[in-house]
Amino acid sequence: MKLVINGEERSFSASMSVEALLGELGVDPRKVAVERNLEIVPKSAYGQMAVGDGDRLEIVAFIGGGSHVDSFTVAGKTFTSRLLVGTGKYKDFEETAKAIEESGAEIVTVAVRRVNLSDPSKPMLVDYVSPKKYTFLPNTAGCYTADDSVRTLRLAREAGGWNLVKLEVLGDQTTLYPNMPETLKAAEALIKDGFEVMVYCSDDPIQAKILEDMGCVAIMPLGSLIGSGLGILNPITIRLIKETVKVPVLVDAGVGTASDAAVAMELGCDGVLMNTAIAHAKDPIRMARAMKLAVEAGRLSYLAGRMPKKSYADPSSPLAGLI
Repeated sequence: MKLVINGEERSFSASMSVEALLGELGVDPRKVAVERNLEIVPKSAYGQMAVGDGDRLEIVAFIGGGSHVDSFTVAGKTFTSRLLVGTGKYKDFEETAKAIEESGAEIVTVAVRRVNLSDPSKPMLVDYVSPKKYTFLPNTAGCYTADDSVRTLRLAREAGGWNLVKLEVLGDQTTLYPNMPETLKAAEALIKDGFEVMVYCSDDPIQAKILEDMGCVAIMPLGSLIGSGLGILNPITIRLIKETVKVPVLVDAGVGTASDAAVAMELGCDGVLMNTAIAHAKDPIRMARAMKLAVEAGRLSYLAGRMPKKSYADPSSPLAGLI
């Protein structure tokens, strides 16, 4: 006898009652509801109702409302890890792959560079970090004009077919601060060209709102200067950006240690992108793990809601019954 149970075909040796079937499946009949061929089976009839070849059954139970997975969605794609990592600055590709694995990240940023024609057989990032396992996020690292950024991402799309991209247009080599006029120009061109743009920008709520209104799918304000490790210098403006826009907000740049990542998440940000903080740690693999846990802890802390700050003490133990 063949039955279709919860959409899956299963074979049994003989016809049996619903009660016997549940017993064979190891399901407690007190905790479930059963539908047979689109008709609900009363619990009182489990012992008498027989199931036969070709019957379709749905067996359901209550679970906690909503999803237990705390995910975030960008450009229609859902991710369970809120930590995004870069792939540069590691000592070799093997270390890169190990650090990404330990971080739990699902999105990795990749730079677009010319192929080494003098040694075209030289190993490439995709030999160690598979785009089938991770979502590659091509970025425009090193671009200082809108035109160069647009050209770079068009090449990236041709190479891998990626529409989800990270735009960054830098202002100068000293600060690597975003050039916002060029960023706006590039974002407009890329969106018009069908790209889904996650955009590195200044920690300015007004600029963030403009970028969202243009059609950017995520806003990525800097926590502090790229590669500086200075942490979140302007938490108030980061929080204002989160309150101003509806698309995901991810802190990008400046994270130096795990506590910085936790702070970003406690501000309500949807995620954190980092590279140097992991790659330049004394032990990148261990730091990748620390960052994973920090992002998770910061998110839980934000969801839990911190206690109110007070300007005076409040004893933890009750004073009633004090000796």
